[in-house]
Formats: sequence, structure tokens, C-alpha cells
Amino acid sequence: MQTVFNYVEEKMGKTVANLLSEYTGIRAGRASAGVLDHLSVEYYGVPTPINQLANVSTPEPRLLIVQPYDKTLLKEIAKAIMVSDLGINPQNDGTVIRLVFPPLTEERRKEIGKNIYKYAEEAKVAIRSIRRDGIDKIKAMKKNSEITEDDQKNAEKKLQDLTDKYCKEIDGHAVRKEKEIMEF
Repeated sequence: MQTVFNYVEEKMGKTVANLLSEYTGIRAGRASAGVLDHLSVEYYGVPTPINQLANVSTPEPRLLIVQPYDKTLLKEIAKAIMVSDLGINPQNDGTVIRLVFPPLTEERRKEIGKNIYKYAEEAKVAIRSIRRDGIDKIKAMKKNSEITEDDQKNAEKKLQDLTDKYCKEIDGHAVRKEKEIMEF
């Protein structure tokens, strides 16, 4: 039965980590190298993340500088940034790409806020699905007479407590990210 709890807790932890990864890609009005994490460029026929092809630095709060290790990739990286949904125009000066992050409008902040809670809700749905899988495994153990009915009830309660804990953690992350978005 402990293996079920370990499995459930590991999966729920990965779900929260995935949510946090999604949140790093959300532009908050300030420069963050995380916004480029989801962008790839063809490099020798293989889609390669930009952060593996270039040095990404933040010299100022609203400026991101992308300096490719291979200067021939400048145009490809600029093109990938332009066609992405970042809404930022890359400035290519022949040696580096500058990304200037404009301040977010109130309308755009509200739109991003909705996305933050949409991602949080998707993560909570995933957490509940993991709980359901755990409960199914516990019921199978009861059916196979590996555990008693009392053990089943206690295990289901423990799974519910884990679910509540992770859902509360997700809500906390969503509130913090929304506060970050609304600050600027």
C-alpha cells in the first residue's frame, strides 16, 4: 500500500513542477530567460531549445540578450522568437539578439491572469485524476484481499488529504504568479 502512496505523491509532485514550468514561460512584463524555454530552432536537422544554443542574459529588468554560440543561428533564433506567441520583436544587430519587454497593458494582464488560473485548474484536474488512479489501486488491493476494509477507508482518506494538500499548493502558486503579473 505504501507503494501506492509513493506513486501518487511522486505523480502529484511532477504535476506541480510541470505547472511551475508553464508559469516560467508566462511573460510578466519583465525579462526572464524562462520565456524562451519552450522555443526550439532547427540545428543540424534537430529541433534544439534556444537555451542550449545561446547564452541568455538579463542585463536590465526589461531586456533579454540572446548571444548564440554559433553566429549563423542568429536569423533562425530571431525567426523562432518572432513566430512564437511571445509578442516581442527581436532586434538582431549581427552579434546578439535583443528582446525588449514592453510594459503590459491592463487588458493583457487580465488575459494572462485568466491563463494562470486555467493552467492551475488543469493541474488540479490532473491531481484529481492521479487520486482516482490511487483509489482504483487501493480498491484492487481490497478486492484481492491484500488489505482490509478499514485499511481501504484510511488509505482513501490519506489520498484525499494528499490531493487537498497539492490543490492548495497549486492555488498558492497561482495567486503568487497573478500578483507578480499585476505588479507592473
